[in-house]
Amino acid sequence: MILPVYLYGHPVLRKETKDIDTSYPNLNELIDNMYETMYNADGVGLAAPQVGLEDRIFIIDLSPLADEENPEYKDLKKVFINARITNRTGDMVLHEEGCLSIPGIHESVARQDSIEIEYLDENFEPHTKTYTGFTARVIQHEYDHIEGVLFIDHISAIRKRLIKTKLSNMVKGKISCHYKVRTA
Repeated sequence: MILPVYLYGHPVLRKETKDIDTSYPNLNELIDNMYETMYNADGVGLAAPQVGLEDRIFIIDLSPLADEENPEYKDLKKVFINARITNRTGDMVLHEEGCLSIPGIHESVARQDSIEIEYLDENFEPHTKTYTGFTARVIQHEYDHIEGVLFIDHISAIRKRLIKTKLSNMVKGKISCHYKVRTA
């Protein structure tokens, strides 16, 4: 089932999320719905707050981006439950980001090039992995969502002023999207 994506201005996007456990109701259904919602919106990642939940879960799927230059994305479809980034290393890299919860806005964001993350998969099996490059960026972006942080929080004050009207219109519901949304 395609869920509405909650847009900038909705309070759920600013809340820190709570850990979940094996008693979480209908987890597999939620994960399936999150993937369907993400694909419908042409995204590569989606976090629970973006579908109105205060739970510490996010998903990514970079496999649509796999090609000769990026074969490592081929099977990069993952669920992250109760994730904690334990280390960020490497160079700060500037790259343009967008977000399903902030449609129509793309800004350059500096993030570190390598992360180590501890998480549980959809079977509640624990993992500790290091990710680099674009994969690390996507994970950090989605991780920010479960911490109540948006990518625009990482941009300069000048850039924020330049997008202020677009953000204000979004809060007022003056937005056009090709996917189902929910505004504040």
